[in-house]
Formats: sequence, structure tokens, C-alpha cells
Amino acid sequence: MFSVFVHSDSSLKKAAVQDLSALPESAVWIDLVKPSQQEDRAVERLAGIAIPTREDMQEIEISSRLYIENGARYMTATLMCNSDSDMPRTTAVTFILSGHRLVTVRYDEPKPFALVENKLARACSASITGEMVLMELLDAVIDRCADILERVGADVDQVSHDIFEPEAERHGHAKQYSRILITIGRKGDLTSKVRESLVSIGRLVTFLSAVMEGVKWSKDMREQLKTQQRDVASLTDHASYLSNKITFVLDAMLGVVNLEQNNIIKLFSVMAVVLMPPTLIASIYGMNFKNMPELDWAHGYPFALVAMVAAAVVPYWVFKLKKWL
Repeated sequence: MFSVFVHSDSSLKKAAVQDLSALPESAVWIDLVKPSQQEDRAVERLAGIAIPTREDMQEIEISSRLYIENGARYMTATLMCNSDSDMPRTTAVTFILSGHRLVTVRYDEPKPFALVENKLARACSASITGEMVLMELLDAVIDRCADILERVGADVDQVSHDIFEPEAERHGHAKQYSRILITIGRKGDLTSKVRESLVSIGRLVTFLSAVMEGVKWSKDMREQLKTQQRDVASLTDHASYLSNKITFVLDAMLGVVNLEQNNIIKLFSVMAVVLMPPTLIASIYGMNFKNMPELDWAHGYPFALVAMVAAAVVPYWVFKLKKWL
């Protein structure tokens, strides 16, 4: 599937394409989504470029992601998908600038693409080019990463409050701790994916800035590119800060769990020590040897009960006195 966008009445409209062999020459942006071989060949004929395969887009080395071929600039970045769900993921997206036309190749639905499409469909510059569309896409991607990091930061603050809240307010410890640990794991995974995306975007922006040195870009676009570089750098630092904070929160959570476990073990240990002397007394006087003199005592039974109670109370009192409980 693919979409062809052409300039029309101060906006960027999606053109209706009936014949792959007759793509409009005025196309500013061609968006390929899970393209077929026929669509790939049609776009290659129009733009004079080679469309990378999905396997090529998955390559991680820089030389395979950022390069120039036959005058076209190929830039592959890792973008976020489904960040609002419990199963966020990343996807590779390739941006190709050939002349003043932009071709994007993707196999997923990153949210910034729909936002930019709707924005340009409402209004755009009368002299819009593929470079301008690319700038809009990069701005939307960076804004999306910032929104995700803001949400992660707020969620981590809430988790931190749940961990360090007063002990009297805690209820359902086991279930609550399980929920907190799952939340920490999900936020850590999401933050790492956002940071991966930001690193790839930062490399793309740096590459774009370098290859455009000899190109006559407008002053506004050059300033926009510098702003994107600063934004990506600051967001990457913020993602690293959130990763460290999540690690701290995880360590704190595990520490609280260990304290709870230690308290439970301590309770069982104290109960065992407290009940050991009464058990010993009951065991002695529970023996049924024939020549035991205590069997003839008139007050032997109440004496044994008092001795067992005293043997239990004295250790408990000693533990309380030493503040072990």
C-alpha cells in the first residue's frame, strides 16, 4: 500500500492513483506502507531510486542506515509504535530524499505520520518540498518521544510514591508489590526503546545536517535542523536520567520486599523460640513412665500449665525489652 501526496490549494492532498505506471510527476511525498514489488518498481521508476528491502532496513550499522546513492539521501531511523499500549515496540522507517521529493518506507504505523498527514492536509506552504515534509515528520517524531518520556516520568513518580508511602496506608502488600514491579519493568522497557529511537534520530539529524552543507536550504530550515539537534540531545539525556531513576526505584522496591520478607521470617523465628520452652515442658510431663513422681501430684496439671505460660511469656518479655520485636 502506498500514498502519493501532491500540492493543491495551499495543502498537501492525497492523490488518487489508479495506474501504477502513471504516478504523478508533481508528487511531493510518497509514503510506502508494506509495499508490494509492483509498488516498489513503480516508485523506483518515478523517483529514479532503489527502494530498500525490509531486511536492509533492519541493518544496524551506520553505513547501511545513512548513505548517499545516485544523488539520493537514504536515512533509516528507529521509531516508536504502540507506545500507549502494554506492548510498545520499535520499527525501522527509511526516509529517502531524491531531488525535492520525499519517499518514506515503513512496515508499521507510527503515530507521527498520521499527525503530519492531517496537518499538511489542512494547510502548508505554497512552495512545499520533500525536505519540508521531512522536517515536519522529524518534528512530530521528536515531539512524540518527548510526550512519551513525560508520561513515563509521571508514572515513575507515582510508583515512587507507592513504594515510600507511610506503612500504615499499605494494604494488600503482595498484590501491590507485584503490580509495582510489573509497572517498573514496563516503564524501563519503554524508556529504553525511546532512548534507542532518540539515538537513531540524532544520528539521522547529524547526517542530514552534514550532507546539506552544500545545499541551498532556507535559513528557517537550517535553524529548525539545529533546534532538532538540541532537542534530541536534551531528550536523550532525559531518557538516561529516567533510566537511572527507574533503576533506583527498582532497587528500592526490592529492598522493601526484602524488609517485608525479613520481618516475616523474624516473626516465625521469635514464635519458634517463644514456643520452644512450653513444648519442652509439655513433652516432659507428657511422658507416661510408671515411676514418674509427678504423676501423683494433686496440683501437677495446673503447675505444668503455669510453667508453660511462664516459659512462653519470659522470652517474649525479654525480646520486647531488647526491642527485637
